[in-house]
Amino acid sequence: FMAASLFLRTSVFKCKLVGMRRIVYSVASSLDGFIAGPNGEYDWIMPDSSFDFAALWGRFDTLLMGRRTFEVALTRFELIKEMGKKIVVVSTTLDSAPNPSITVVRSGIGEAVRALKADANARKDIWLMGGGVLFRSLLDIGLVDIVELAVMPVMLGGGVPLLPAGSCYGLHIEAWEATANGILRLQYSVIQ
Repeated sequence: FMAASLFLRTSVFKCKLVGMRRIVYSVASSLDGFIAGPNGEYDWIMPDSSFDFAALWGRFDTLLMGRRTFEVALTRFELIKEMGKKIVVVSTTLDSAPNPSITVVRSGIGEAVRALKADANARKDIWLMGGGVLFRSLLDIGLVDIVELAVMPVMLGGGVPLLPAGSCYGLHIEAWEATANGILRLQYSVIQ
């Protein structure tokens, strides 16, 4: 996003002044609002050669995710591990992490995420990678700052919702871009 780059620099600066990192929910979504198919599949996500994944990864030093997203991430764990990101998994059912570099949060989610945001030693934002249930939980306690969607030109008709049912929240559009292959990239700030 060309417009987003100025916004991101400005917002990161403001957040650093008050000592808080942002939680950014950044996911791909179908046009009808699903982040995975009925069986958790994500083969409908279109490749986009114009997207700078290195720049995306470079914005974050912490990856925050729920158990089901973590299970998908495990299939690419070596790649994620090589990137040197802190990995935090929120799960009430995961007994232990398969690697000591992974933190599992089983209770006190709000307090744990607030501590992540306030970590004075961290310099980058936190990527909330999914899923929708964790997004809903963190949104409901006022911890999500930015929502970024890559809306794919496909309707799944069912699957894992972007946001499960619950309270309504206002958003402010910060940036948008339509790509040549029909992907719509959207960036919103959450109105607190």
